[in-house]
Amino acid sequence: MPKPAMTDNLNAIRFISADGVQVANSGHPGLPMGAAAMAYAIWMRHMKHNPADPKWADRDRFVLSGGHGSMLLYTLLYLTGYGLKVEDLKQFRQWGSLTPGHPEYGHTPGIETTTGPLGQGFANAVGMAIAEAHLAAEFNRPGHDVVDHYTYAIVTDGDLMEGITSEAASLTGTMGLGKLIFLYDSNRISIEGSTEVAFTEDVAARFAAYNWHVQDVADGNDVEALSAAIDAAKADPRPSLIVCHTIIGYGLPTKAGSASVHGSPAGWDELNKAKAAVGWPEEPLFHAPEAVLKHFAEAKTAGQKAQTAWEKRFAAYAKAYPDLAAEFERRMAGKLPKGWKKALPVFKGDAKGMASRAASGKTINALAATLPELMGGSADLAPSNNTWMDGYEAFSGKNPLGRNIHFGVREMGMAGITNGMAVHGGLIPYCATFLVFSDYLRGALRVSALSKMGSVYVLTHDSIAVGEDGPTHEPIETVMSLRLIPDLVVMRPADANETAQAWRYAIEHRDTPVVLALSRQNLPTFDRSWVNSADGVQKGAYTLFQTKPGTPDLIIIATGSEVQLGLDAAMRLKRQGHIVRVVSMPSWEVFKAQSRSYRDEVLPPAVTARLSVEAGVTTGWQTWVGEAGASIGIDRFGASAPGDRVMSEFGFTVDNVLKQARKLLKK
Repeated sequence: MPKPAMTDNLNAIRFISADGVQVANSGHPGLPMGAAAMAYAIWMRHMKHNPADPKWADRDRFVLSGGHGSMLLYTLLYLTGYGLKVEDLKQFRQWGSLTPGHPEYGHTPGIETTTGPLGQGFANAVGMAIAEAHLAAEFNRPGHDVVDHYTYAIVTDGDLMEGITSEAASLTGTMGLGKLIFLYDSNRISIEGSTEVAFTEDVAARFAAYNWHVQDVADGNDVEALSAAIDAAKADPRPSLIVCHTIIGYGLPTKAGSASVHGSPAGWDELNKAKAAVGWPEEPLFHAPEAVLKHFAEAKTAGQKAQTAWEKRFAAYAKAYPDLAAEFERRMAGKLPKGWKKALPVFKGDAKGMASRAASGKTINALAATLPELMGGSADLAPSNNTWMDGYEAFSGKNPLGRNIHFGVREMGMAGITNGMAVHGGLIPYCATFLVFSDYLRGALRVSALSKMGSVYVLTHDSIAVGEDGPTHEPIETVMSLRLIPDLVVMRPADANETAQAWRYAIEHRDTPVVLALSRQNLPTFDRSWVNSADGVQKGAYTLFQTKPGTPDLIIIATGSEVQLGLDAAMRLKRQGHIVRVVSMPSWEVFKAQSRSYRDEVLPPAVTARLSVEAGVTTGWQTWVGEAGASIGIDRFGASAPGDRVMSEFGFTVDNVLKQARKLLKK
């Protein structure tokens, strides 16, 4: 069978994508029709991938950053043999389908990351390239390149307007990540019309200033020119941006080049006229000539050949370097090394104690040697966040072995990059900033939660105890707002040992992102003569102390720095004969996931006198204290003064806890 004409290959991509949108009567046909040649050049000319094994470790990664054009990606997955069927394409955007409105990581084979919120995919791809460079430096040996792959992405005008891409691109240029190749779908159209209304900058000049290798392809439908540009990009040591001038909705007789085809179906009449103009049949829908199907099936044959060759190389590598090979396989399988928990520090009781941010830093450093996959950094706050791994260098293009990352003051980009590292595999990535600045990275954090990406967010300076920096830096509502995000685990540990256990939870649960909300000020390290360990953190909440056996008269529930207030108040109430239980509740989410019997054991339903103490908004605490309980919190912005004074002025004192406790006991 003769090879199909290139126009047939591209038309198959265009019309299958457009059919999916039209059948759903919902979606974005413009990007797939305009970017078909770009996608073809990547997937059929350059990308090393095996549709029969979407998780092959050394595959090239592809990110469709403009996730609204998802039918383009689903069409490619269908044509090249990732397991999607025509029936799946017919169910685009429908309940329970493998073809949701935007690509979702972990949902459909071949989807490398969740995209849709513009710019997130761009930053994720940077994280993937960091992971590739680091793992290559760690595992490759002369004559044995077992990690050697590229990260490709198609990015859009909308992506490049978002601030997260500026942050990620600036950092990437500084690092010099050469195996990162982005094709920019420059169709000059956004939802409101021409990009002239809001986006007139010289993108190529901007990326050149970032120290990227920049090329321009005048005709985004010219596969040969696109392929040659990708070859040139591979030859340059810098990250590459290829500006591809395209027409949104290419081929549509009246809507091509217009905003109307960005986010709405073309309409059957318009679409059928486009098909007729190039001799494409109206029926059946999702049509591809047999020669086209056979041609795209070559991707699976080529991929299997490439993977088989890699497996032979890896077998030789394993023979020459058996320990390294075993470690690589462990890392890529996401398995933890035996005995790693022995490295977790145990802190002795100490009334002076230490800040939980400091305890976190000690835990990171204790784990660094045992967990070589641990890698991360801070948004220019490492000395404050305590996130630097001592004895390890900073990552860069010139020193890819480094495990510490200087993200710079780029919270948005940092979080998106961390997510990309997480989904690449082989690493346990973390990032850090002040808790109040998590608002800057909320978009990436939300994506990590819905996609179950195992990123760790170290967020310090967690309350009004920040003090002198004042209300701009005091996160009143932040912890509670993070608890609202489904599938995100928020940990606010009460002392050094709870902090180490919070890290244990984050390391062991690689299918969920974890926030560690940590203090700036010192917290006493509990002597734990009444509770042998802080293992209760693994269940989200536990009985830390009770004045004497029996059913408690009052339960004080607290988190973080306020747990000590609860303990002090309980000790004083003990002298008055009250049975008082103090429950440390570092994580609502983990506690909610426990059995009803355990939750009732910690918080007996019959005990309605309950008092919560947390230096944040009281909204939501009704869940645990009930209608008969009370909450000590702060429902206004803070103030600038020494931290102890601020805490005292807002009622975070033992005397106030006692006052509220006695009110409940009188009831």
